[in-house]
Amino acid sequence: MDKDEIHLRRLPAPHADRTFCGVDFLPEDLKEAPEETEMRVNKTYSCLPAEEKGIHIINIRAIEDIGYDQHESTLLNSLSKNPDADCKYGLYFRDGKRKVDYILVYQYKKSSAGRTVIRRAHNDSTARSTKQEQPLPGKGVQLEMGESEPHMDYHEDDKRFRREEYEGNLVEAGLELEHDEDTKIHGIGFVKIHAPWNVLCREAEFLKLKMPTKKMYQINQTHGLLKKINSVIQKITEPIQPKVAEHKPQTAKRLSYPFSREKQHLFDLSDRDSFFDSKTRSTIVYEILKRTTCTKAKYSMGKGEGRKKEATLLNKRRKCGKYGITSLLANGVYSAAYPLHDGDCEGENIEPNDRKILCEEWASYGVFYKYQPIDLVRKYFGEKIGLYFAWLGVYTQMLIPASVVGIIVFLYGCATVDENIPSMEMCDQRNNITMCPLCDRTCSYWKMSSACATARASHLFDNPATVFFSVFMALWAATFMEHWKRKQMRLNYRWDLTGFEEEEEAVKDHPRAEYEAKVLEKSLRKEHKHKEKHRYFPEETANKWTQRVKTVMAGVKMTDKEKLTWKDRFPAYLTNFVGIIFMVGLTFAIVFGVIIYRISTAAALAISSTPSGRSSVRVTVTATAVIINLVVIIILDEVYGCIARWLTQIEVPKTDKNFEERLIFKAFLLKFVNAYTPIFYVAFFKGRFVGRPGDYVYIFHSFRMEECAPGGCLMELCIQLSIIMLGKQLIQNNLFEIGIPKMKKFMRYMKLKHRHSLDHEEHMKKKQRYEVDYNLEPFAGLTPEYMEMIIQFGFVTLFVASFPLAPLFALLNNIIEIRLDAKKFVTELRRPVAVRAKDIGIWYNILRGIGKLAVIINAFVISFTSDFIPRLVYLYMYSKNGTMHGFVNHTLSSFNVSDFQAGTAPNDPMDLGYEVQICRYKDYREPPWSENKYDISKDFWAVLAARLAFVIVFQNLVMFMSEFVDWIIPDIPKDISQQIHKEKVLMVEVFMREEQGKLQLLETWKDKDKKKGENCNNHSPRLSRSHSGSLSSCHSYPLDV
Repeated sequence: MDKDEIHLRRLPAPHADRTFCGVDFLPEDLKEAPEETEMRVNKTYSCLPAEEKGIHIINIRAIEDIGYDQHESTLLNSLSKNPDADCKYGLYFRDGKRKVDYILVYQYKKSSAGRTVIRRAHNDSTARSTKQEQPLPGKGVQLEMGESEPHMDYHEDDKRFRREEYEGNLVEAGLELEHDEDTKIHGIGFVKIHAPWNVLCREAEFLKLKMPTKKMYQINQTHGLLKKINSVIQKITEPIQPKVAEHKPQTAKRLSYPFSREKQHLFDLSDRDSFFDSKTRSTIVYEILKRTTCTKAKYSMGKGEGRKKEATLLNKRRKCGKYGITSLLANGVYSAAYPLHDGDCEGENIEPNDRKILCEEWASYGVFYKYQPIDLVRKYFGEKIGLYFAWLGVYTQMLIPASVVGIIVFLYGCATVDENIPSMEMCDQRNNITMCPLCDRTCSYWKMSSACATARASHLFDNPATVFFSVFMALWAATFMEHWKRKQMRLNYRWDLTGFEEEEEAVKDHPRAEYEAKVLEKSLRKEHKHKEKHRYFPEETANKWTQRVKTVMAGVKMTDKEKLTWKDRFPAYLTNFVGIIFMVGLTFAIVFGVIIYRISTAAALAISSTPSGRSSVRVTVTATAVIINLVVIIILDEVYGCIARWLTQIEVPKTDKNFEERLIFKAFLLKFVNAYTPIFYVAFFKGRFVGRPGDYVYIFHSFRMEECAPGGCLMELCIQLSIIMLGKQLIQNNLFEIGIPKMKKFMRYMKLKHRHSLDHEEHMKKKQRYEVDYNLEPFAGLTPEYMEMIIQFGFVTLFVASFPLAPLFALLNNIIEIRLDAKKFVTELRRPVAVRAKDIGIWYNILRGIGKLAVIINAFVISFTSDFIPRLVYLYMYSKNGTMHGFVNHTLSSFNVSDFQAGTAPNDPMDLGYEVQICRYKDYREPPWSENKYDISKDFWAVLAARLAFVIVFQNLVMFMSEFVDWIIPDIPKDISQQIHKEKVLMVEVFMREEQGKLQLLETWKDKDKKKGENCNNHSPRLSRSHSGSLSSCHSYPLDV
């Protein structure tokens, strides 16, 4: 028997069902002419049930590690007595030795007879190279069945053919596969993938993965006073440290170097099973899945199938294109692809694993006070997710001092509220200040003392301490960014990510599947136009299908030269521009609608005959309007997220990095406008364009623009900001991040329970690991998590002058958010593919932009929204005794009620019990007895000049201080830069020693060779002639380098 031939031996079995385990790849004649067979045979024959112990099929093939091109694979398969126990319920192949590194999931349809071909142990029972021409023994024989299996529709054939081709290419790439369709989830098949050692080494070298070497070195430790301080800090923080081995401080570190098969002696390969951890193995397999192409799928065209079906298959062929798993997932050939979790994290008698440790020490609300085990998170989920949680932890830690200062500012406002002269004057009923009506006709005159509560509450947030707090928060933002950069460098050093730029460049140039499909479509269209232009002879009609396939294959080759230009993307760019403008306009329209609601509701409530109803008009209108804004913001957030993804998809970015950056930019722009537009309106526009009594500004000639309360709009801004911020966090966290996943999980559970109730025996089986993970939610990326925190960062920094307690509420939210996200990643989501990253990407630039914008916005809030500048102007320019007495009267102008326009005067002018002749309103205008009555007074221009001057001085001063903080704090900690330099020196020493060892070995070999040659030359001629056949052996030495 040839060494490449597969020997199948079938023993008699007691069961009537003639299924057997073996190796089956359809020969070409069966694939090309399925109509000549009674049934279509699967790639792998059905495996016997566990009870049939009489069948043992062994496929023996010579295996040789020949480097990058592995054309042969090994198959050793035998049915064990307890397969589920041996494979540890899906974590291993059925032999219990090879670990499952990745899972592919596909859907299949059962035949009408109720049986389906079960493909167990594909690579265990399959060892065919795609270059093998001879059919395997037993393939030419038709299987005996009671009735033939009906022919599937061509869509299912198409998907199955593409799966067979793709999986064959994976086998050629060196991966080992095993199929399982005998699962509790009906209609779902699983492909288990294992990467053998030689494939892991090959891909690790290709990806330039840094792996620890045998060389270890001591990390520089602090000395003297710093050492004592660090030891004290460690003892104090020991109770809040997670009980994880990876989190302990390290005194020694292994030297890391990009893996190379030629230098395997440098690495510690004593335990090959653990040298590449599960995260690295799944990353390597995923890179192979992306790189492996599907370009030679064969299609079965049965008799009588028309041109429409041909065109559909041709279109699917184009979609298959020259890319791998991403396209197959998009086209439904596979329904899911994911790495496995390490095991169960909840329950009794569970073996220790990283997932269980994370669940206990990280993804639990009971450990909210502890530090995060970031190194273990990185080990399990990869660098990108590890950096997100590290950034979230640093941000939450930095919120602690900001919260403390915010509480102090708020308490200062509470302590000085009784000493605030302007609010005391407003609350003093002896002043008897009569204010002008808030609306036409239905509203009457009112006393300023009725707004006493609002004025006192405004002082809690509108006091001199808020200016200090705004400066502090601007410096806090700059310090936070610098602290994160230093923390990021420490993580890069610990995680061996230094010098990662070259690898990033190589990864980001890899084109996306959709981009390749678009380029292929363009090349086919161009080729078609070229043929139409140069066609002189009629096209042959004998073999159009062959010509079409050749055209597509030619188009695949043309995609290497083609690329998408701005002309190709112009319709998408135009759609993006129009769509974003429309969405922003929609947000403005909704805010305008809420304004109309506030005005009309205020007018309607003013008609109320009860004094309590009239006094609470402003609070009622503000609260209901903010709740409406909150609901609209939450709804539009979800809508804008979907629209941003669609707009990015039609742009067809070339790489995943470009796609992610464009998606983030669009989503952030739309969500930023959606979240902050109502707040911007209250802060900078409300009460600015009201007009004056007798000459008000109207909307639609009937609704008068609303104005601020006598105490200013800052209190209303505080209410707006607090409700939107708290409501958005509570509702999105509790409803969207907890409630909706729980509801989806419950629905899936009920659906599976209904299915399992039909088959009690199947229901009693223990689920395999890949079945359990399939029921989890797929990982949707980190963009929603980052976006939520970035919007919160905007609430904390942009309008912090109006709400000093914002950092406190953000801190409380983030303490819960960290554990919520951790629990979601560990228990609710499928395990994501580990992605290497050395920073948080575009999010850092967005954070810096928000920090710069916060300085400008807070300057305008202090200047134009609060009364800080008018108070300073009055104190230093108009006060007679150097106090704030008379400030309220100074900010109010007078109006003669006889100057009301016709039909705008109050219907009940005697509502206060006396006739009003002069009413007051908040503005800087000339009195009615002046020559230029109701014109803007010089006080207005003095206050405006002071406001603009404050904006300029505040902005430049704080910007300078922020840049100074940025400059004075180095981006790379000194000890880390020293350790990186030490690593480079040690690596040079290692290679120098290796080269010196090689030179010494060569010199030793030369000396021995020279001495041996002299000994051979000293032999006598007769002796030399007698041993002439062995003279050449004088120069033969075993050499072990």
